[in-house]
Amino acid sequence: QVQLAESGGGLVQAGGSLRLSCAASGSIFSINDMGWYRQAPGKQRELVATITSGGSTNYADSVKGRFTISRDNAKNTVYLQMNSLKPEDTAVYYCNADVVAGIIAYNAWGQGTQVTVSS
Repeated sequence: QVQLAESGGGLVQAGGSLRLSCAASGSIFSINDMGWYRQAPGKQRELVATITSGGSTNYADSVKGRFTISRDNAKNTVYLQMNSLKPEDTAVYYCNADVVAGIIAYNAWGQGTQVTVSS
């Protein structure tokens, strides 16, 4: 069983910064794409950013230029540096990973971490 554990959420004023971390643990053979998604109250979950095992990145238009996704493959960890935060960034942020454990490949989710940006 593989688990994803997020940390780093919290309350910040508009214009501030936060760094989210997500560490994968368990019987991991390899991890392909990793990413961050978010879900605001009353809205559907949406993609924020993804990163391949080789380091190629993809961002939602709403966060381009403000957020940076990175990963440490040796630590099975993905990060999301969030700068110039806006109230509309308020949401629960979820980590996601395409994991290979033994001969089984599956998509795993973290439990989520709350990010609140005050105006």
